[in-house]
Amino acid sequence: MSLVSGPGRAKLNPDHSTDQLSLHVEKHVRYIQSLDTRKDELEYWLTEHLRLNGLYWGLTALHLLGHPEALPRQETIEFVFTCQHDSGGFGAAPGHDAHMLYTTSAIQILATVDALDELERRHPEGRRRVGEYIAGLQDPITGTFAGDEWGETDTRFLYAALNSLSLLGLLSIIDVPKAVSCVDACANFDGGYGVSPGAESHAGQIFVCVAALSIADRLDLVDRDRLGGWLSERQLENGGLNGRPEKLEDVCYSWWVLSSLAMIGRSHWIDGTKLTSFILRCQDPELGGLADRPSDMVDVFHTVFGLAGLSLLNYSGLEDVDPV
Repeated sequence: MSLVSGPGRAKLNPDHSTDQLSLHVEKHVRYIQSLDTRKDELEYWLTEHLRLNGLYWGLTALHLLGHPEALPRQETIEFVFTCQHDSGGFGAAPGHDAHMLYTTSAIQILATVDALDELERRHPEGRRRVGEYIAGLQDPITGTFAGDEWGETDTRFLYAALNSLSLLGLLSIIDVPKAVSCVDACANFDGGYGVSPGAESHAGQIFVCVAALSIADRLDLVDRDRLGGWLSERQLENGGLNGRPEKLEDVCYSWWVLSSLAMIGRSHWIDGTKLTSFILRCQDPELGGLADRPSDMVDVFHTVFGLAGLSLLNYSGLEDVDPV
């Protein structure tokens, strides 16, 4: 799946007012299907390091749109396994180093197309091999996780580990209480969470921290009202959400902010009608796809997170999404 942006831009259909906005389902489906046909563009190769992530984003968008058949299932599975290493981990594309984030995308893709059994079919103890790769990246002292063998740590990697292992049914092979303590240490006075203890609160990091606590069944550690207040303040006058104070709105935060609010039971603390209108204004009504904000070029990243935000808002015709 290509991460090439465009060619379309988010814009209003000149024949429609903002009160007549609707979701252009078929055009979004065709847009996603077209992404892997643009191999003659430089950006296709410059974004190879996100190829497996992009496949997950496109596949998830199609499932939310109610068109899971729009990408060929067997070809999808085969591509995923061309990215696997002997260690059990997965890289971004064939020939790329294994990394926690790509391993998570691989597991999520296989789970989405009901193909986790392929792990066992292709290698004895296939699930366990992937699980042990992930478990081997946990710091036994702090409980956090590295992204790969080079040791960079981040709460994103911790969430990715818990997400993957929960899908594999292997959470028991890591030290979950230490991972929970690590997340709890990243909590800030404003109720949010950062990339590490003492780091600035950010909506993306809040999502991974709250979702990790949800998987570990420890949402009791979250100050729901304080966090809900901080997250609800991310909504701007135009209805869009930003990731931290004084930043521009971005359609991807329709997911990071709203999913976090959903996990703590505070989704009603933002104006869902205004957010829905903002997301719909980020569409290209002619060629499909969603952009970060109106007038910008569309891409698959903002397409999936805009659709996921609409799903959380119970937009008619979309499949339900799990906020975790």
